[in-house]
Amino acid sequence: MPVKDAPVSGVWTEFGRQLRHCRRRAGLTQHQLGLRLGYHHSVVSKWESGKRELPASLVRRLDAVLGAGGELSAIAAGAHGSPMSWPGGSPWDAASLFWPVPGGRQPRLLGPLAVDDWPTRLSVQGPRCPLHERVDCAVPALGETRALLARVQRAAEDRLPVASDPDTVHGLAGLLSAQVRLSTTATPTAALVSTVERVLRSVVAWAEAVHVTGTFPTAQLRLAADYAQLAGRLRMERGQSAIAMAWFCHGLRWAQSTDDVVARGILPSDLSTLARVDGDPTAALGYAQNIAAVDSGRGWVMTLTHAYQARAYAVLGDGAETRRQAALARRRLAALDTRDEAEAPWLCGAEGLLRVESAVGGALRDLAATTDDPATARDAARATASSLAHLPPRMALAHLLLTVRLADCHACAGDPDGALALVGPVLEQAGRARQMTISRELRGLAARLVGRWGDLHAVREFGDRLRALEG
Repeated sequence: MPVKDAPVSGVWTEFGRQLRHCRRRAGLTQHQLGLRLGYHHSVVSKWESGKRELPASLVRRLDAVLGAGGELSAIAAGAHGSPMSWPGGSPWDAASLFWPVPGGRQPRLLGPLAVDDWPTRLSVQGPRCPLHERVDCAVPALGETRALLARVQRAAEDRLPVASDPDTVHGLAGLLSAQVRLSTTATPTAALVSTVERVLRSVVAWAEAVHVTGTFPTAQLRLAADYAQLAGRLRMERGQSAIAMAWFCHGLRWAQSTDDVVARGILPSDLSTLARVDGDPTAALGYAQNIAAVDSGRGWVMTLTHAYQARAYAVLGDGAETRRQAALARRRLAALDTRDEAEAPWLCGAEGLLRVESAVGGALRDLAATTDDPATARDAARATASSLAHLPPRMALAHLLLTVRLADCHACAGDPDGALALVGPVLEQAGRARQMTISRELRGLAARLVGRWGDLHAVREFGDRLRALEG
């Protein structure tokens, strides 16, 4: 594939940002890197600005020259392929579907699976059954699932195909459901990240073995896309943006290859979040707008695109568009129909209100912080309080995040006493959670309190407690 000028896309923008990081880490200028590869420094500049699409061979050379250990290849892999329908069969080949994943493709056998709350059926929290596209399929018992997973892993290590029997697919979907639940109730551990990614690599190897037989591995790749989403979210919360981006892009490509509408709609929202927290609101807006490309006729898709656009526009300081997108998200949520409920039950009822009001509250808080507008901050506080009111007790980490955000809304509104009263009881838990999103909320709150009321004893005491936790 020849190198060619390309429109700035999310994948190549992220690739360019990581390339710049790797180049600087290697102590090279753009001119020096260009000399080593035989390119003019202006071309290197275009790579780093996301204005060039690079062939796989050149990406591998960059990985080698910069000692990036495959980081660049993993990100660039997300740019291969495009969503389309294939009446004559799939154009996806092994080279594009089974591009190297973080940690390598060779799975390693897991130790015992520690799961506190094993599901008997798949639930509305996800994932949907990759075979039947429902959320109520029965899940085999934990012991049986352990045996099925071991069979898949042994076959993967020996490069042998395993039949796509429903029990194995349901068992691995049930395991993912249990891991998703675990990730929302307590700070995700390194052991959970390792388990999710090892199972994911086994599923990918299973898919590859099925693909070699001439059968397209639809169920396996849909399952892999769901696992990749969780893996990306866990890495993002640990502050590992490059690996998170790689998993999200792999997941999106697998979802595209199987025409998995739900995953194709959700994964760009994760990419939008990642870009926003990484300080790139323009890319965040692009990903949010791309959600609508899945199908603008689906209410849940449009609810997501408006909610995530609101968050991006807020960081960009566009108040009118932030409020317009927030209003559209709420309007679309209120008009969801039975198809939306079947495809995205997690966006319906109380959980849907939780998600949309959280997004609106976050957007308005960001806008208030940018514009220093107390009225916007009060609107943000109302939306965030509404989101907290719909939060299930099991989602302990979300409770911490939203409580800190609500305190920040009060700070933005000029109410330091209200902010301190809210954050005080949860400060120790939030500080020890070691989650990137919670840490960012705490840092923003601290910056506003200290910046405006640093002479107050209560604010100094808050700052001392926070520094002690961070230390």
